[in-house]
Amino acid sequence: MRIVLVTGPGGAGRTTLAAATALAGARRGARALLLTTESSAPETVLGTPLGADAPTPIAPGLHARRIDPGDRFRQEFLAFQERAGAALDLLGAAPLDEDELTELPGSEDFALLHALRAEHASDDWDMVVVDMPSASETIRLLALPAQVRRYLRRLLPPERQAARALRPVLAQLAGVPMPAQKLYEAAERWETELAAVQRAIDDPGTSVRLVTEAGPVAAANLRTIRAGLALHGRRTDGVVVNRLLPTGSADPFLAALSGSQQTALKALREEFPDVPVHEVPHLGRDPQGVDELDELIDGPTGEIGETGGTGPVDGPRPDPWTVEDRLATDGILVWQVPLPGAERRGLGLVRRGDEIVVTVGRFRRIRTLPSALRRCTVSGAGLRDGVLEIRFTPDPGLWPKSD
Repeated sequence: MRIVLVTGPGGAGRTTLAAATALAGARRGARALLLTTESSAPETVLGTPLGADAPTPIAPGLHARRIDPGDRFRQEFLAFQERAGAALDLLGAAPLDEDELTELPGSEDFALLHALRAEHASDDWDMVVVDMPSASETIRLLALPAQVRRYLRRLLPPERQAARALRPVLAQLAGVPMPAQKLYEAAERWETELAAVQRAIDDPGTSVRLVTEAGPVAAANLRTIRAGLALHGRRTDGVVVNRLLPTGSADPFLAALSGSQQTALKALREEFPDVPVHEVPHLGRDPQGVDELDELIDGPTGEIGETGGTGPVDGPRPDPWTVEDRLATDGILVWQVPLPGAERRGLGLVRRGDEIVVTVGRFRRIRTLPSALRRCTVSGAGLRDGVLEIRFTPDPGLWPKSD
């Protein structure tokens, strides 16, 4: 399965181009699905009302589904309320009815991740295109499963579950408080769900596609976004530049706008030398319906964002954070972190025990150190050619001594 996560700055037209990308896949013979959490914009773009219960047929090979975060929230809350019924009765709490539940902030994120996991586990589609939130929110959303799993492991370490069998004995002999079994069972369910979401995100066939307009700050905006995606190991498979005006106009106003766009387009190509940059023409109107989306697909670049090298990768995706052994020459190990687009002034690096905290602008990631690096001290770091190199020197007290 090919999964394309379409995002970009707000107002760049990502919903339209997500729909066009899914349609392009269907036109090539793929079973394509468009997923979106938006309510009205996708229906306007596709020209068809969308249901939340099942995918809606749009065109031969193309279906679309609107994710309803409110419905997902109500299902999850009622299930939790049923599982916690005994505890709620003990506290004298009155259960909430379905018709009085309104989703809380953040429900949309979890509903989107749940839908992505479900479609990844199915065999119904060859291609799933997801109309993601704005780029900054997308980066945080894709990092969410790993972050929550880390919190669960810290708060409810799996290895302590074995102690549940000793709870009655410990309670009698020492009065040691033990976590309730229901708490561990809930953590296990969350871990199973989050691990499935993580597999979908980390799948070799999953990539991120950036949509932007050709404005004066487009390259600078996408530079920060690309660095944030790279920090979390997300693969950018292309940049789609939307609403490009034709060149060579006799109208001075249009000629000036087109010239500005071409300057921005050149800057984007220089900023992304290793990523395809695709051009999508301005139709003079907002596309509505499949026929007008076809005009985007049949533009100067042909199929939107689909060129050689963007397909699924065979086998598991390798970890981009690699350790280089320079012990023989320099007496150090170097952990290399690819961060294309990152700038020195926005970088932060902190070691906390067996973990390293890397900050790039507004984004942060915490990684557990490989076993060899846990026996070392951080001796320096530097950003060179889009790669953060963290230098580690073996700790004599911890490093194995050779005979």
